[in-house]
Amino acid sequence: MPGGVDDRTAPSGGNTYDRRVCQELPGAGWTVREHAVAGSWPRPAAAARAELARTLAEPADGSVVLVDGLVACGVPEIVVPAARRLRLAVLVHLPLAEETGLDPAVAADLDARERSVLGAAAAVVATSEWAGRRLVAHHRLAADRVGVAAPGADIAPPASGTDGASRLLCVASVTPRKGQHLLVEALAAVSDLPWSCLCVGALHQDPDYAAGLRALAGKLGVGDRLRLAGPRHGADLDAGYATADLLVLPSYAETYGMVVTEALARGVPVLATDVGGVPQALGRAPDGTVPGILVPPGDPAALAAALRRWFGEPGLRRRLRAAAAARRAALDGWESTAGRLADVLEHLRRETRRAA
Repeated sequence: MPGGVDDRTAPSGGNTYDRRVCQELPGAGWTVREHAVAGSWPRPAAAARAELARTLAEPADGSVVLVDGLVACGVPEIVVPAARRLRLAVLVHLPLAEETGLDPAVAADLDARERSVLGAAAAVVATSEWAGRRLVAHHRLAADRVGVAAPGADIAPPASGTDGASRLLCVASVTPRKGQHLLVEALAAVSDLPWSCLCVGALHQDPDYAAGLRALAGKLGVGDRLRLAGPRHGADLDAGYATADLLVLPSYAETYGMVVTEALARGVPVLATDVGGVPQALGRAPDGTVPGILVPPGDPAALAAALRRWFGEPGLRRRLRAAAAARRAALDGWESTAGRLADVLEHLRRETRRAA
């Protein structure tokens, strides 16, 4: 796992996923040995590369080893040789080249490196059905080598909200891929409506973007109604969800979108971009209704139009809240995620035994 997996100042969906499956896999019959490898993944310095090489050299031949794709996919010169003697599974949270803002040459290099690693791995684990299909098609992988283990959710007390409409919540690291600038532009277009918006997420991953976001909010006249709160966790994060009327996620790319199910686990409807695995995360209530609104990515006008619908149509708000409450009751927990992941790992273990 990345060395910062437990860094509470920089929470991420990938870190949460890694931590929770480590906690839940023993319940699925696995003994877990954790290795957190510090480094600036996926492009680490020499010391981190050496530590990863030492870590992968420790297990005996044929051992089943699960590696976070952020650590594995940028260094095929280390991982591919290890994959020849280990039963290696790579967990892909986000394809490396799909990070927003990369120089095209850097993105192409990372993409090629990832293809080498995934091609050598005994198994690949994606975190949504969409991501699994994407990896198979893009990296030309055999479909039977790619498993899917979608994130789980912890059911929480239903959010009380504020007034049923006006408190908007965005939970995401403040980076270009998450698209908070689009949200600011959309909010400025509906400044006549009675909203307030709390943005929760790490601010240090791209300080220039965070500073530009504050400047944009001030320039467009909504700086006093939008708060960049930095990262929150535990009771502080719960409090943010408890007072939310609507979760807004304007991302350019998401393999799943764990904050969507975090909101639904509290009965909070969602306004999000129709990207990647977000439709799977949003899902449907048992009666088929969708507990949110999806809009095209990169389109602040579409976000603004959806917000006008949210505020202007009380019947829509009632339907979305009812659908979110029903979806809440049907969400899978993290034990289901661990069970699906355990199935992939058990297949590798059986293959090792047959070879022996």
